[in-house]
Amino acid sequence: MAYTPKIDEKQLVSDLQKPDTSREAFDTLMRTYGEQIYWQIRKMVVRHEDASDLLQNTFLKAWNNLDSFRGTAKLSTWLHKIAVNESINFLNKERGRRNVSADEDGCDSYLAEYLVADKYFDGDELKQELHKAIAMLPEKQRIVFNMRYFDDMSYDQISEIMGTSTGALKANYHHAVKKIEVYFENKE
Repeated sequence: MAYTPKIDEKQLVSDLQKPDTSREAFDTLMRTYGEQIYWQIRKMVVRHEDASDLLQNTFLKAWNNLDSFRGTAKLSTWLHKIAVNESINFLNKERGRRNVSADEDGCDSYLAEYLVADKYFDGDELKQELHKAIAMLPEKQRIVFNMRYFDDMSYDQISEIMGTSTGALKANYHHAVKKIEVYFENKE
């Protein structure tokens, strides 16, 4: 799980909502959650360039919608939700641009191709194969697997971000794990 410095989130929200402290507080928000949000996006869209652009879009959307933040969820959860939605919208546009749809299993198999060409990917062969297997998962399973496996998020946290029941998330995670196992069994 990514390290997140301890901050007083209530104070940060209060500072974000005051005109005289909002810019400094927003800088703190970006420094505190930027890397964590970047990797959440990166695991969804794979390419560094796309993840960087979507990270900027996420924080821009957060900045423009600070007045609508109700505080019913944690600030980090709100940011993750924006990032997930931005990533899903990007993937949908990318499918349209490429004139492809997710295959019959709902997979975006073209994402696996990005891993091979990604100069920023520094994993060994096994890690690369794992990421290829993840890239081949249907979108929702891929998101849930990444949040649970790599970010060590609880099902309750993921439920808050995704707006899905924990039972459905557990099922998505279970199916993702099984598909990854099958991917590796077929590699042998």
